[in-house]
Amino acid sequence: MSNSVLTTGNKQTTAIQALPAGGIDPERFDWQEAWYPVAYIEDLNKSQLTRFTLLEQNIVIWWDRNQGDWRVFLDQCPHRLAPLSQGRINQQGWLECPYHGWSFSGTGKCEYIPQQREGSKAEGSQRACVNSLPTAVRQGLLFVYPGEAENAAKTKIPVVDALESEPDGWVCLNTFRDLPYDALTLMENVLDSSHIPYTHHGTVGKRANVSPVELEVVESGKWGFKGVWQEGPRKGTLGKQDTTFIAPGLMWHDLTSKQFGRTLTVVYATPIRKGECRLFAIFPFKFSSKLPGIFLKLTPRWYSHTSQNQILEDDQIFLHYQERYLEAQGGSSNFTQAFYLPTKADLFVFQLRTWVNQYSIDPFPGKTLPPALPTATLLDRYHSHTEKCGSCRRALMNLQRIRMGLAVAIALYWSLMPILILTQNHIPNITVIVSCLAAIIGGGIWLSLGNLEQKFHQGEEIPPRNFPDK
Repeated sequence: MSNSVLTTGNKQTTAIQALPAGGIDPERFDWQEAWYPVAYIEDLNKSQLTRFTLLEQNIVIWWDRNQGDWRVFLDQCPHRLAPLSQGRINQQGWLECPYHGWSFSGTGKCEYIPQQREGSKAEGSQRACVNSLPTAVRQGLLFVYPGEAENAAKTKIPVVDALESEPDGWVCLNTFRDLPYDALTLMENVLDSSHIPYTHHGTVGKRANVSPVELEVVESGKWGFKGVWQEGPRKGTLGKQDTTFIAPGLMWHDLTSKQFGRTLTVVYATPIRKGECRLFAIFPFKFSSKLPGIFLKLTPRWYSHTSQNQILEDDQIFLHYQERYLEAQGGSSNFTQAFYLPTKADLFVFQLRTWVNQYSIDPFPGKTLPPALPTATLLDRYHSHTEKCGSCRRALMNLQRIRMGLAVAIALYWSLMPILILTQNHIPNITVIVSCLAAIIGGGIWLSLGNLEQKFHQGEEIPPRNFPDK
């Protein structure tokens, strides 16, 4: 059992932050000794339990209504190791094991064992407690600290500096997805802006915008590094872009232009297990005019998620294979031989891999990547996003209800119309024509909604960059 550390709003409630992420060893980064985001608060349900895997450790997220805190436990009951995520929050507001009903309050203390005689005190034993991990809420995310609990309050939570120092005026979009490749592969990919015109051609990039990319690293250490692209994207038309990497799994690009104002691209990579991570992407905007911000605020979250899923799928398949090719050639320790990096466009990739090697970065030492997955699994959206996303899950349920209603209405029309024609002496032709058109239009809407429904389940195998040029 350990006490949770909760932060709310933009200020950490515990005082001193004295330890660096990754532990105190200056030559080694300990992945346990860092904070990781595990969910957007808006995707969590206070009446339900949420299961997640962090660094190969199954955890359960739940709302402690007695203390008004989000709690995270190891997903094992100390009694018979049943997964607590299969249980419930009982009438007392405790987490109740599904197997024998043992109940635990927010600190992990066992409060009730229904099978013991009155007067027995087995629940008072330390062995009856669940391990409760420190938690914090910052910038709309729930963070968890898997390392030594006493270090949590002293270790800085990785947040975006600009959103902390200038909290007002931002319009933010966000998304998340469980990805079929390592957190470090994700970091390597998003640090590399030079792939966007080609990989994301037809979504957020254009091949016509490609130009030389001259990156510079201006500061580095065990904490990460900062860099700059003086010319910036789109052949320098948007201005300078600054990049920050905060170890082990946060990076952002910061771009200010006269045309669009200030734009951040923020990505967290939370390691799940070898070959799998959860991406959290946040896109804060400060526009030079109010109109774009109004449109973004009006855009349903689920709708922006369908677009972001397509962008992620632009490189999802080849990144899944790329990291396996790197592993076969010796992994990160041999990256200078495995990769050919002749231009400054690859400087941030080089810096990341150098950081990995310098500080013995391996979240899963001794583990190898699992066999490659089939394309259909790599493009699965439902299990990697929709079922875990509060916005998309609700939108899909509503969509299915609408389609069902349309199907019933159309079926009733085509079954009742012949009866009306036979039983009525005269039905005006215009009534028949309008009714038929309405049924046909309803059928078209039903098919269109079916195509939209598919976007919540599966991505397209052919990315937009490979469509024939018009």
